[in-house]
Amino acid sequence: MEFRYLPMTDEDKQEMLRTIGVESTDTLFSDIPEQVRFQGELDIKEPTNEPALLKELADLSRRNVNLKSHASFLGAGVYDHYIPSIVDHVISRSEFYTAYTPYQPEISQGELQAIFEFQTMICELTGMEVANSSMYDGPTALAEAGTLSASQTKRKKILVANTVHPESRQVLASYAKGQGLDIVEIGHKDGTVDLEALEAEIDENTAGVIVQYPNFFGQIEPLAELQRLLEDEKAMFIVSSNPLALGYLTPPAAFGADIVVGDTQVFGIPAQFGGPHCGYFATTKKLMRKVPGRLVGQTTDEDGRRGFVLTLQAREQHIRRDKATSNICSNQALNALASSVAMSSLGKQGIKKMAWLNMQKARYLHQQLKEQGIESVLTGPFFNELVVDIHMPVSKMNERLLNKGFIGGYDLAKTYPEFPTHMLIAVTENRSKAEMDAFAKEMGDIHG
Repeated sequence: MEFRYLPMTDEDKQEMLRTIGVESTDTLFSDIPEQVRFQGELDIKEPTNEPALLKELADLSRRNVNLKSHASFLGAGVYDHYIPSIVDHVISRSEFYTAYTPYQPEISQGELQAIFEFQTMICELTGMEVANSSMYDGPTALAEAGTLSASQTKRKKILVANTVHPESRQVLASYAKGQGLDIVEIGHKDGTVDLEALEAEIDENTAGVIVQYPNFFGQIEPLAELQRLLEDEKAMFIVSSNPLALGYLTPPAAFGADIVVGDTQVFGIPAQFGGPHCGYFATTKKLMRKVPGRLVGQTTDEDGRRGFVLTLQAREQHIRRDKATSNICSNQALNALASSVAMSSLGKQGIKKMAWLNMQKARYLHQQLKEQGIESVLTGPFFNELVVDIHMPVSKMNERLLNKGFIGGYDLAKTYPEFPTHMLIAVTENRSKAEMDAFAKEMGDIHG
């Protein structure tokens, strides 16, 4: 058979027409007036056999740029990190990739334990007391944190630094519209939130303050100063954080954060065209019953054996809708498992070393670019991303870099008008010295 997915023969068609008492296919469309019917042949290729089709699709796919064909210096929320080979081996097991919500704990112990371990590792990284069973992605986790702060404080205003990922701020604005919340964006000063402007906006109607750590520019926000600013206020302190960076940086809990959210794409999850990824949501025991989604807990059975159950399910599918904390109805169990396997494989010291490599390599590239006459425009401490001014449209620079085998950085002019010719460059542990040297040289040659 030439067509795997279209196995119908002319004899099959005639038999079906006879069965329903119709002479031809055209008769089926007789109720549609002639003048509105399409006349002629569609301008599409003739059908072909399967081997020829597969060859054509393979040829087209080879025209794509990917992380194997090009060295990537693009980050901005999605990163090219090392993924241990064991991750694919585990998540490819059918008991995991076919699993859905573990309603029946007696047959879902493996899935429940995987979720429990994910929660545990997120708590260890963030320093928080409780983490849920994962969320769709980092932006939705941040939006849920914002709405939780409003419901907890009975206030309507949320302050968010504009150094938070632009797409996260868009999702937050979408969530806020339905609940009538007032989102106020606070500008930045030298790449971190403007503390004076933030302090001026805090008042008795402020529900929460949201910052990102490291922020969208890769800079480290001054969480200690933010803590002092908020210690006498009832507003909640919400931190969106790259969990890999927390392998080296002081965790947000040490600065009094009420809620810590983020995306675990950095652990075991490919870029995947921007998703699906896996959001995490961690908080204090005080807010445990307000957490969106579900919590898996550890218990013992009647024989004293260790077991796992769904402990809390504060979502509308399980309880009265007007009592639900969120309409989120699924977690990213498979991606959360991938992150758990990656974190387990790396171990505590491995995650710390991986974070350290990101920091050191970013500083090496920073120095190489400086020698080529390309300076970083921000002066504060940073993790693995830096902002440089190339004094030309970033799109043109990236087009020329692509021809040289590099995926360039993010064009900040897309979302920050104050950075018209600035590129956000990401460096991960996957980038070699040779790649960084060549990238810096190409940028220097193009920059002139």
